[in-house]
Amino acid sequence: MRPADLVVTPTAFRFLGRRFPRAVGRNGVTDDKREGDRATPRGSHRIVGMLYRPDRMARPANWALPIRPGDLWSDDPADADYNLMVRAPHGHSHEALRRSDPLYDLVILTDWNWPQAIPGRGSAIFLHRWRKAGCPTAGCVALHPDHLLWIAARIRLQSRLVVL
Repeated sequence: MRPADLVVTPTAFRFLGRRFPRAVGRNGVTDDKREGDRATPRGSHRIVGMLYRPDRMARPANWALPIRPGDLWSDDPADADYNLMVRAPHGHSHEALRRSDPLYDLVILTDWNWPQAIPGRGSAIFLHRWRKAGCPTAGCVALHPDHLLWIAARIRLQSRLVVL
């Protein structure tokens, strides 16, 4: 592992010598990720982007892109744009990136099954804020919002999310 890696261990999230509480998928960590399995994929995943809500926060890093009204993420394996950011209206199953709750106010994108997605292997593994401590995700990695913001200001595109 490299010093800039974000490491998910069975009990914590490590970055730059610090440990943070974290949440992973409801069904834990898996070596065989599938769409809808509610598990977090084990492995090394490159950080490929960062999105934020400019109406709710300042730009967390100079390479972060704003989440605009109508921004969606396709989670439909039958969609030609599966596991890509798309715009509304979108005729396939998708997840809204601009949510009424703060869950996706700051999203760090990984290269899980991206950019050439294999249908059914699972869409977007994000780092995002948690609903509350210990509350599992649908497969993403979630952190306390203050910790996520601290991490976002310090990661680089060379960083990796390493899920052990």
